[in-house]
Amino acid sequence: MIEVKDLVKNFGAKAALDHMSFQIEDRSVFGLVGSNGAGKSTFLRSAAGIYRPDGGEILIDGAAPFENSEVKGNVCFISDYPYFLPQATLQDMAAFLSGLYPRWDCAKFKKLNKIFPVGAKTKISGMSKGMQRQAALICAFSACPGYIFMDEIFDGLDPVMRQLLKRLISDEVSERGVTVIIASHNLRELEDLCDHVGLFHKGGILFEKDIDALRLGMSKVQAIFRPMPDKSAFAPLEILQWEMHGSLLNLVIRGGQKEVMEKLNSMHPLFAEALPLTLEEVFISEMEVAGYDIDNILA
Repeated sequence: MIEVKDLVKNFGAKAALDHMSFQIEDRSVFGLVGSNGAGKSTFLRSAAGIYRPDGGEILIDGAAPFENSEVKGNVCFISDYPYFLPQATLQDMAAFLSGLYPRWDCAKFKKLNKIFPVGAKTKISGMSKGMQRQAALICAFSACPGYIFMDEIFDGLDPVMRQLLKRLISDEVSERGVTVIIASHNLRELEDLCDHVGLFHKGGILFEKDIDALRLGMSKVQAIFRPMPDKSAFAPLEILQWEMHGSLLNLVIRGGQKEVMEKLNSMHPLFAEALPLTLEEVFISEMEVAGYDIDNILA
């Protein structure tokens, strides 16, 4: 389990993580989403033991990761720009990492080299960004850690490799009980993979929820009214998004679908229906509530 307790990380006068508290259960795939500069990468580096917290603490199985080789031997972190030894090949990295990770699996390394066609004897520095990410994934999975942290891991991977990665992550969670954290702006990929999601904003966490429960807590509806009621008539509904397209009204409303549709139908629309809500729409709605929307950015 990962426990985050009043975590603070400062860079000069800026608080990248500002008294953040939540927890991540074992055997889960946790998605980190949020605005640029929200603290996602800083959080992953703190969880991996790269950064020392300036306040509060982050614990992995009850122990702090910073300067703790035992904890770090059970954690793999793939950054947005993965680091490799200068002029190293995958074989060189395997020789190096096998001395750091006590559960390094040589058979798995050979198997993954056949799955990801990057070449074990090719210098990683000469590879494309997508190939370097595949090399980092081979190393991370071969290390057999209990925790894998990934920062923008889908960036640079083609559709086939993205699907392969999602399958490998699912296998690691189901077969070995691994806990995975993925920070990404690619909400469509996270939606397919994650069971929990945390929304970061300005160094804090707006919420941490089960992804299915998150969708159940919001409703997207379309409706047509003639005549259109005054906006005050919608006061019983907690409207997060309001868009008009001709006579068609699009709403994102906080609340369960049944409850929302009952309230909306009581206003006697000509037409009203509930639509599926994507994770991206949930993200945009919550960020608008927090004041991070296009109108405020352009103002």
